[in-house]
Amino acid sequence: MNRQEAVRRATELVEQMSVEELASQLRFDADEIPHLDIPEYNWWNEGLHGVARAGTATVFPQAIGLGATFDEELLERIGVAVSTEARAKYNENEKHEDRDIYKGITLWSPNVNLFRDPRWGRGHETYGEDPTLIAILGVAYIKGLQGEGEYLRTAACAKHFAVHSGPEEKRHYFDAKVSMKELWETYLPQFEACVREGKVEAVMGAYNRTNGEPCCAHSYLMVEVLRKQWGFQGHYVSDCWAIRDFHEHHKVTDRPEESVRLALEMGCDVNCGCTYQKILNAYEEGLISKELLQKSAIRLFTTRFLLGMFDETEYDHIPYEVVECREHIELSIEAACKSVVLLKNDGILPLNKKKLKTIGVIGPNANSREALVGNYHGTASRYVTVLEGIQDYVGDDVRVLYSEGCHLFLDQVEKLAREDDRISEAMTVAEHSDLVILCLGLDESLEGEEGDTGNAYASGDKQGLMLPPSQQRLLETVAEMGVPFIVCMMAGSAMDLNLADDRANAVLQTWYPGARGGKAVADILFGEISPSGKLPVTIYRNLQGMPDFDDYSMKNRTYRFVEKAPLYPFGYGLNYADTLVMRAELTEDVVYAQTEEQSVGVEVTVANHGDVFTEDVLQVYVQVEDINEVPNPKLVVFKRVELAPGEEKMVTLEIPMRAFTVVDEEGKFVHTGNNAIQFHQHELIPLVKINRIGFHHTCFVHNRIFLPDFSLRRIRAYSICHDHRVSREQINRIIHGQFFPLSHDFRLATTQGINHHVINFIE
Repeated sequence: MNRQEAVRRATELVEQMSVEELASQLRFDADEIPHLDIPEYNWWNEGLHGVARAGTATVFPQAIGLGATFDEELLERIGVAVSTEARAKYNENEKHEDRDIYKGITLWSPNVNLFRDPRWGRGHETYGEDPTLIAILGVAYIKGLQGEGEYLRTAACAKHFAVHSGPEEKRHYFDAKVSMKELWETYLPQFEACVREGKVEAVMGAYNRTNGEPCCAHSYLMVEVLRKQWGFQGHYVSDCWAIRDFHEHHKVTDRPEESVRLALEMGCDVNCGCTYQKILNAYEEGLISKELLQKSAIRLFTTRFLLGMFDETEYDHIPYEVVECREHIELSIEAACKSVVLLKNDGILPLNKKKLKTIGVIGPNANSREALVGNYHGTASRYVTVLEGIQDYVGDDVRVLYSEGCHLFLDQVEKLAREDDRISEAMTVAEHSDLVILCLGLDESLEGEEGDTGNAYASGDKQGLMLPPSQQRLLETVAEMGVPFIVCMMAGSAMDLNLADDRANAVLQTWYPGARGGKAVADILFGEISPSGKLPVTIYRNLQGMPDFDDYSMKNRTYRFVEKAPLYPFGYGLNYADTLVMRAELTEDVVYAQTEEQSVGVEVTVANHGDVFTEDVLQVYVQVEDINEVPNPKLVVFKRVELAPGEEKMVTLEIPMRAFTVVDEEGKFVHTGNNAIQFHQHELIPLVKINRIGFHHTCFVHNRIFLPDFSLRRIRAYSICHDHRVSREQINRIIHGQFFPLSHDFRLATTQGINHHVINFIE
């Protein structure tokens, strides 16, 4: 059904409703209207990484882990799986006339806010810190959720619009102040992509104010930008009880009836909360009109018609057997494998079980189901923790010893015990093991949404990057044991990994990998799968120089603005192969003043000189030489590539013309005009440049197009100097911000190694 037909049918239906009936349809828990054959419907359902809070469903990796895959095709497949399960469950619930919360087919996902600060508790609900990455993955997920059939399989919702990323404890009264440049450069591009490219059916407003106006009644964002500029035709949802904040916390209105008027006039169609229970009061006072109610109701019923709720659709007979089916479980494991980021490896990985007698598995997250699932999750029929994944893999061939080591955040595990009551056991396990897998991190009780079901008594934000003291003491203890150890960091955000990077033999960032995530981690540890995840966030050394959490300026935040070398940069991730960029060429000149629909092709030849199959991610960065450009090169396109041992492959990437624009102080995208540097194919000269922020993976190509290097093995400085004959003078020149042309072969052999040398030198 096309939108025009859905609008026509919705209009005809809505015109038959009384004011009382109209009012009942604008709440998230919409009443039935028997004489119009309209059943009750609850708009509130979640599908962040699987159907949530409605019983059994496939639990995929948390969104931040999906961001680490850098795989838009995967995100679309997961969206298809999630929406298929949602339909199957909806079909069965309809048979039983169960129309409760979390059982509808309007999924309030994805969260496309920008993870601007590592302290934000809800950051792991997002795809990372980069607008381009979020936009591409968000659009893919939306397309998967909504489908391409005659009807929408489910209705997706892009949230939280806009400029929303903490602090959680202040969100109900906070005013996020941003310049027009930062608004359009950082906070809006992903939402625009969701609307224009993803055709998302719904948008949810944020709790906070942005530049003085509440986001669920924002004249500029909701009317001028969303509706007029972007042409959004779907419905708008308030965040839950956000409209109540208008009068209770933001103080932009004096009472509920005025909040109702303000929200409806700005185009907030459905209220998650209870304030729209005052609609009739507002109507009787003359604050709102019947026509205003009809306008919102038409948009809501347009969505319901597009979902086929009043027709027979191709989705009505999706069987319940698809819920947590084998195909979806395998997809979740595939996603978990692709999400794991290998941050450090001194050669200990992959493990060979034939050379091991005993493995020690230690840590509060080693056998934790909570550390698998993140937040906004469903219930799996089976979970595989890291401990269980390792036990399943080695079977009876290797002894596996286990110790919790410490409580997740308390000083002791047993209430009556002394502090660190599991430390001695952890030491014993380490002493009796050939190596240790140390599983640390957080779960939704320590980072999440303020007042959410998994975080009911905490704000959800972190105070800093440090692990809870109990875990910090455990890490220090294991590091002093002298036993080889591997750190698995199970957390949804950047943590302090300085000690792990310095002392551990290997470090894995596993995020919250989903219900069967332990199998994926085990497969990577033992080399069944080569790791291929890339960091969707920056892992900082510390928070020095970063603005206050309340400050929404981007200074020294995220890889585009960071001023000092991070511990691990955005886009970083090692693998077990030997992958290299052999050649990179522009397929055409960059000509300014062309339309945004045009693009510039880059042909890249990549090769796997290793002896294992791997996937890798080619990332292209661009920096325009203009005063309005962001300080550091920005990601503009990426592509996953499969490479068999010895395989060489040519990949073409299309750089959108918008990548060559900048955002001025008025928030407008502008070309640099005649002052722009032209990018000509014949001028493409391979160069190496390490700038002062230490991009680990970035090779410098003429006129500031950046192509991340594919060499992902961590090579020590000694081996660089010895094997590839890089002189001390050349290294010093690189360290001091200079660059020098290299021969084709020389660049390929040394780029990655020099990068790591420079980063280590800065350290």
